[in-house]
Amino acid sequence: MAGVVERRSIDVVPDDERHGSAVSQFTLWLGANLQVTAVVTGALAVVFGANAFWSLIGLLLGNLAGGAVMALHSAQGPRLGLPQMITSRAQFGVRGAVVPLALVIVMYIGFFASGSVLAGQAVGELTHLGETPGIVVFAAVTALAAAVGYRLIHTLGKIAGLVCALTFVYLGIRLLQRADLGTLLADHRFALPAFLLAVSLSASWQLAFGPYVADYSRYLPRHTSARATFWWTLSGSVLGSQWSMTFGALAAAAAPAAFVGHEVGYLVGLGGTGLIASFLYFVIALGKLTINILNTYGGFMSLVTSVSGFRGQKTLSPRGRSAYIAGIMLAGTAVALLGKDSFLTSFKDFLLFLLTFFTPWSAINLVDYYLISKERYDVPALSDPAGRYGAWNVKALAVYALGVLAQLPFLATAFYTGPLVGPLGGADVSWLVGLAVPAVLYWLTARRDTARVAQPAVPAAEHGANAPAGSGG
Repeated sequence: MAGVVERRSIDVVPDDERHGSAVSQFTLWLGANLQVTAVVTGALAVVFGANAFWSLIGLLLGNLAGGAVMALHSAQGPRLGLPQMITSRAQFGVRGAVVPLALVIVMYIGFFASGSVLAGQAVGELTHLGETPGIVVFAAVTALAAAVGYRLIHTLGKIAGLVCALTFVYLGIRLLQRADLGTLLADHRFALPAFLLAVSLSASWQLAFGPYVADYSRYLPRHTSARATFWWTLSGSVLGSQWSMTFGALAAAAAPAAFVGHEVGYLVGLGGTGLIASFLYFVIALGKLTINILNTYGGFMSLVTSVSGFRGQKTLSPRGRSAYIAGIMLAGTAVALLGKDSFLTSFKDFLLFLLTFFTPWSAINLVDYYLISKERYDVPALSDPAGRYGAWNVKALAVYALGVLAQLPFLATAFYTGPLVGPLGGADVSWLVGLAVPAVLYWLTARRDTARVAQPAVPAAEHGANAPAGSGG
């Protein structure tokens, strides 16, 4: 058991503990995306106005665009051997990174809650306990699995990828037996706002993985090709999400009254009754378990990163690890129980709200890593407020704030609509602004700050935290 339960948290993974190949990223992200919340995301494009034909095209464009950004983060893992969000200290400062981290933690709790609502319905039906006990049981199992850690997460990804892929093939056949595909795709009328909403929904889905994607590639050997890591991550995530979202969009177009608000029941009813229905409830729970473990694990890492920036903590005891994971579970379960009756509308607004805060973070992180620091970070300095990266990088935090504010005129949600949304026909293009503006501003402000850039003279660290300052990570 000692070899199965993970010992690492936010510390560097030493080379002698690295293992696997980049293909593991394909199976993990395929399994994480072949699940019911991705189905709901695809359905939202149709529910909120787009026809099925243009929904599928918009969803694909968003998955490709957001997935490319997400996969660029994944490629950082083998090189640095670090969790994703701790690298934010190189941009925002050891303590300044708490600003995007706090929002990331909100994201994890929100996704944990939304996943628990849908999985809780499945568990409640499977066990005959009902929805509320189903949510609680599912949340507890998620927390236990997250406590085991990295190896179990990848194993579940492989199992879920295979099981869910076969299940979606079966459900797709059943859906097309009830509805004619040609009829569903016959309406080609184009509406720009609805099309851009479809793009934004899938792009936000992918971009929301950015703050934790490298958590699951950091155990890969240091020599793993960045290109291979990028492409295997991108292909797994885009294939899984587009597959699920296509099913959701077609289901919403074929039977909007039966599907919307009854997503789990519709999927199971589509598949059959008796043992088949029980198996489908199990598959829905399995798919959600995979992604909810990622949310719990990522939330625990982000909490540790936030706290350690002020306490100077580099490692975590098993008891401390369990406490952080329990905290994420309790918060996510509470949100799930409070919001389960208004899930669909709340989830759409939640996705677009997240996009506002995570596109500037992604832009700054990627520009810094690839263009400013040239893939070299001073790893020990990431834990030293008096070191190369300082405690607070006011310039980077200002750029981040400007990146968020620049999106507001273009943002369209239920609780706020920007002044430029109307002239654009109601289209929400805020995420494009959120990528471009902070990327340019950060490059302009950071490109001459050579004191923060680690020098290549010292080879990459072989044993994590014992590496000399200035190492290439």
